[in-house]
Amino acid sequence: MRGVSPLKFRSPNVSVFVPDGVSDEEAIQRATHIAVGAHQDDLEIMAFHGILHCFASRADWFLGITVTDGAGSPRVDHYADYTDEQMKEVRKREQDKAAVVGEYSAMVQLGYSSGATKSAEPPDVVADLKEMIRLARPRVIYTHNLADKHDTHVAVALRLIRALRELPPECHPEEFYGSEVWRNLDWVADEDKIALDVAPHENLASALLGLFDSQISGGKRYDLATMGRRRANATYYASHGVDETTALCFAMDLMPLIEDPALTPDAHAQQHIRTFAAEVSNRIAKLEAPTAPSAPPEPHRRPWKKPLVRTKHR
Repeated sequence: MRGVSPLKFRSPNVSVFVPDGVSDEEAIQRATHIAVGAHQDDLEIMAFHGILHCFASRADWFLGITVTDGAGSPRVDHYADYTDEQMKEVRKREQDKAAVVGEYSAMVQLGYSSGATKSAEPPDVVADLKEMIRLARPRVIYTHNLADKHDTHVAVALRLIRALRELPPECHPEEFYGSEVWRNLDWVADEDKIALDVAPHENLASALLGLFDSQISGGKRYDLATMGRRRANATYYASHGVDETTALCFAMDLMPLIEDPALTPDAHAQQHIRTFAAEVSNRIAKLEAPTAPSAPPEPHRRPWKKPLVRTKHR
């Protein structure tokens, strides 16, 4: 079912798609794992752990929520002359196709603009997220990590944190992850990062990522990059042990922000950064040979040049 939902959404542009045809309310209510992303295809990149878990389960269901309408996406090739309205429809269809392939419980696309999502007071976005979480009461929620370098991604994570804080404790999840899209989390100290095994059903992962033709044809190989990142995470995760899996997604634990309302998102992110900085400094201090202090050499200043991306070894 697709179209206007009887649920109490604030967004006039909301679309709810339920692959197996049950009512919107039932599809949301049965969800055990929810992912809230900014754009179409974010869920398949950052929340494949939840998609995979529910795909192989008879009891658990995955609910995808995309907050923005995708109007600002770049377009070349077949999509070069598409208007914003046409691109919004293309991206909506692609996301609904992913819901079919991944056997989601439902795919909710709220259809807000990026500007509305990033505004300082987005009460409608927060209210719509609260409506779905209150109905579903999921065990696990995925969203963007707080160190992501895309403004809209971080804004969505902040709106979701606010929504959860405004809900009663019985609506809170047991696990709340901030995952990788526009910045990986390899830098987070191992004791702080959450490693999510996503090795099974590699064919499903590739199929889901490959559905977003408007992005791939638009010049961004998110499909190859995402699969490569997961494999790299698995190999580089432990320096002194053999690989235990072939694909990992890293996540930041966001549950402390729900358990401690006094903890700010910035303070939580900065704690991870301070831990990383201390780890680097401590390793250098441990391994650096003591030397007599000397004046630093005068830097050689050269005119600024655009960084060179090398494609061959010299």
